[in-house]
Amino acid sequence: MKAYIFLADGFEEIEAITPIDLLRRANIEITSVSISNSKTVIGAHNISIAADAIFSEVNFEAADLLILPGGMPGTKNLDAHAGLKYILEQQASQGKLIAAICAAPSILGKMNLLKDKEAICYPGFEDQLIGTSLSERKVVQSGAFITAMGAGVAIEFSLKIIENLKGKAVADQIAKTICQ
Repeated sequence: MKAYIFLADGFEEIEAITPIDLLRRANIEITSVSISNSKTVIGAHNISIAADAIFSEVNFEAADLLILPGGMPGTKNLDAHAGLKYILEQQASQGKLIAAICAAPSILGKMNLLKDKEAICYPGFEDQLIGTSLSERKVVQSGAFITAMGAGVAIEFSLKIIENLKGKAVADQIAKTICQ
């Protein structure tokens, strides 16, 4: 299993670090990818993270999962990256998993990737989930898309991803090890 999480300056730290941590606990290969030309990415709360790779240096063809953390202006920065949007379109066309949390589902919504799907996002971004049925749940999966409301559900979001990649038993075991 190969997963990639995309980091842009202004990303929400909890929404990036939690999936990285929990997926690695589940022995899922996850690579953090800076969309800029620097491996150092500064989060929305001025926490600097050293990404594993730079976008231009990665071949995403073997990706099983792509993850978009939210945060501001991180979501706007991700949304402005044409290369990332191309990769998202390729992933979606192949029916492979894409997960987005907080404001980041708005990127998928504006790309029309969530049309006729159920999704959720951070309050205030609902109008950007074009053609979507807005969910009442804080974490929702619709087809190959997993969306989540925000930082407060980062663990639940990550466990849903693990369940998809490794099965419910592994997700439940990871949840148990972190006292969830």
